[in-house]
Amino acid sequence: MPGTSMRRAISLVGGTALLAAALGSVTTAQSDAPVTLTYSTFVNDPNPQIAQALADAYTALHPNVTIDVVTRPGGAEGDNLVKTALATDEMEDVFMYNAGSLLQALSPTEQLVDLSAEPCIPNIAESFIPAVTQGAGIFGVPVEPAMGGGILYNKKVYEQLSLAVPTTWAEFGANNEAIKAAGIAPVGATYGDTWTSQLFVLADYYNVQSAIPDFADDYTGNKIKYATTPAALAGFQHLQEGFDKGWYQKDFGSAKFDDGLNMLAAGEVAHYPMLTFALAAIAANNPDKINDIGFFAQPGDDATKNGATVWMPAALYIPQSSTNIDVAKDFLCFVASVAGTEAMQAAVPPSGPYLIKGSTLPADALPAVLDLQKYLDTNMAAPALEFVSPVKGPSLEQITVEVGSGLRSAEDGAALYDQDIEKQAKQLGLPGW
Repeated sequence: MPGTSMRRAISLVGGTALLAAALGSVTTAQSDAPVTLTYSTFVNDPNPQIAQALADAYTALHPNVTIDVVTRPGGAEGDNLVKTALATDEMEDVFMYNAGSLLQALSPTEQLVDLSAEPCIPNIAESFIPAVTQGAGIFGVPVEPAMGGGILYNKKVYEQLSLAVPTTWAEFGANNEAIKAAGIAPVGATYGDTWTSQLFVLADYYNVQSAIPDFADDYTGNKIKYATTPAALAGFQHLQEGFDKGWYQKDFGSAKFDDGLNMLAAGEVAHYPMLTFALAAIAANNPDKINDIGFFAQPGDDATKNGATVWMPAALYIPQSSTNIDVAKDFLCFVASVAGTEAMQAAVPPSGPYLIKGSTLPADALPAVLDLQKYLDTNMAAPALEFVSPVKGPSLEQITVEVGSGLRSAEDGAALYDQDIEKQAKQLGLPGW
């Protein structure tokens, strides 16, 4: 539910009215009229800290504007809250949500404000624009950096056991067995937050694309399936393997995202399949351990093709129901500026590269971020499937929990996900389904 908001009011008198006529319009943010924006973000760290930093930096420039930051859960629960709020015209003035395939399910052209004519759109890296585009409209601006999806690992554990970073899944499995023999849980799993269970499947997409370059087009056109494509099935098999071989810590079924980060920082688990956005939370909660954390791409079968799957950052959107659209647009353009990235960077160490032109990483960026940058610098990186195809089944996180918990086989999980995908594709009205 949104907080209290005020309708936009602009008083134009005398010379101000003439100036407005000359310029065409003037936003509330540029006037002295008070206005309150509500800003909804995910509850997991560092999202609230970043949201507050952006709000504080913007309101320092525009003292007449107040921005109230509110939080909501991630995963399926938060997704349902967003869809309900949009359907009932109760969405906050600005809200953080996924870019890519999940955005399409919100029917952007019907429910969100088109930003394509805003002056800040050229500031955004071209690679991001398709992730927030539907038809001729552009509906969001990136908030936070791009992210690598793969394996966060504890470098102290690796040093203790004289392990090398794996470049194949076989090497990863061998490392896990050595770690397990040393009495350390090889892989952290946190199925108490179901969304975290998806990484072995989603972060494997670089390997899928390497094996089948046309996978995204064939998948979108209903020409290829997870269950019958070995390269795509592999991610589900990795989940099952982790359970079958006892790689996960004992409380994996109830542990939460924050537990996973704390266990990784403490060296109680050696690996945590995750997006690099989590590095900021480790830095905040375990600042003395953050330099112990590294990142490597989820390994595949071929060491010569070892590369990282990259997630575009989530974006900020404006619902058409907002009564403060002009100010909200102005705020989003601040976010999509070097000043916006500097405000975020001052609050939270960046967990990846920003997608705003002119923005740079600091010289003292986190070690794991520099690990990710190496894949980007050598062109051994590719966008996750959800950024090159509009189809992502909404039930994946429930299916991956079942497979990773030994309740369903990899093959059954992949087949069930194919059914989930089919429902989503038909809802989107995609050809071939």
